[in-house]
Amino acid sequence: MDKKSLTKKSENISDWYTDVILASGMADYGPVRGTVVIMPYGYAIWEYIQADFNKAIKRMGVQNAYFPLFIPMKLLQKEETHVKGFAPELAVVTHGGGEKLAEPLAVRPTSETIMYEMYSKWISSWRDLPLKINQWNNVVRWEKRTYFFLRTLEFLWQEGHTAHATSDEAEEMTLSALSEYEKIYKDVYAMAGVVGRKSEAEKFAGADHTYTIEFLMPDGKALQGCTSHHLGQNFSKAFDISFQDKEGKSEFVYQTSWGLSTRSIGGLILAHGDDSGLVIPPRLAPIKAVVIPILGKKDAEVLKFCKKIKEEIQKAESIFPGDAAIWDDPDKSYGWKANNAELKGSP
Repeated sequence: MDKKSLTKKSENISDWYTDVILASGMADYGPVRGTVVIMPYGYAIWEYIQADFNKAIKRMGVQNAYFPLFIPMKLLQKEETHVKGFAPELAVVTHGGGEKLAEPLAVRPTSETIMYEMYSKWISSWRDLPLKINQWNNVVRWEKRTYFFLRTLEFLWQEGHTAHATSDEAEEMTLSALSEYEKIYKDVYAMAGVVGRKSEAEKFAGADHTYTIEFLMPDGKALQGCTSHHLGQNFSKAFDISFQDKEGKSEFVYQTSWGLSTRSIGGLILAHGDDSGLVIPPRLAPIKAVVIPILGKKDAEVLKFCKKIKEEIQKAESIFPGDAAIWDDPDKSYGWKANNAELKGSP
């Protein structure tokens, strides 16, 4: 598909959204219904998001780790509200190694339960607090209707999980994470949203309260860009995550969890794209500039000058990530190259 056959965003935003993702080489359909393959051009955007938000994670004193993909069902069932909230979306493994498993395993829909089982082992004293861990991983939620990036069976995200001695400390952490999300959306995605607290009906299953940033999309729908949850003591009581305070009294910890996913890339596409294709902000663009030489009798001189331009652009790497490209394929016309650069949304 080229730019000419691209559905216009101004005429049918739903068809345009699918067309532009496929035509630009961001993603493709996976062999299992509801799954997608994030292609190198799309994944490069996610890498830049990771690199930027990892700086924020470190600023908040959070460390990266990794926890298992498979979760024993008994762990999910420890927090009643949590399991009810995720039950309709669970993917469950019942067989392994050619044998029926003694206990079914849930494929990670989110990591609270598997992580907090470990937190209960690691935390025993006030000296062990605060405990702040994040992981970049994939999760599976068995969605009935799927849509590139916005809603898929499997998606990528980061999920931060912290434990604190007091509710005030946990609230401060919850709001710090929310503030970092607001910064990355404003400074990196170039998107402005509405920051606020979710209603009781819409809060995370198992949270005391949930904060979010919502974005108004061009079709009039709201997109949840991220969430930051104050979990209170709901999970710590269920998983017996307790500590001895400075006075020798046993207390349950207060917890938070917060996440940003590849859904945000869908929001990026919808918010900035136009009838000609993608429009990617400079700090997320895999190709930050395209140099298209007009070749003729002085090809060598033209290409030498193009290389010089590319090198100058590369010097701005510390400001804008990404690569400059010289498109000099003699088999492609200038018009094709210009249209393709516009379709891919190069700044």
